[in-house]
Amino acid sequence: MTITRHSVGPRLSQAVVHGDTVYLAGQVAEGPSVRAQTEQVLKKIDALLAATGSAKAKLLSATVWLANMGTYDEMNAAWEAWVDPANTPARATVEARLASPKYLVEIAVIAAH
Repeated sequence: MTITRHSVGPRLSQAVVHGDTVYLAGQVAEGPSVRAQTEQVLKKIDALLAATGSAKAKLLSATVWLANMGTYDEMNAAWEAWVDPANTPARATVEARLASPKYLVEIAVIAAH
């Protein structure tokens, strides 16, 4: 099977397609709130999925990292407005210290191609 990498950088690729599966790197964004950052992250995910020939309706799984689990409902408000309700992925949400204090949420997804 072929492996295709998208938005390749010195440390990581933003997306990797292997066979019929698309793997996205964790996505972060800057913004004043968890909801604003989540909305920006989800736009990045949409763009990366489109660049690989996939879409949010093909999500298989998602992992969400929150800097503070107290913002769970705020993140979910943005997530629920975005996710395809007929094709929700398996998902895990955990609290973790992110790469920088300016990041409040990070999301990585795996999708079918």
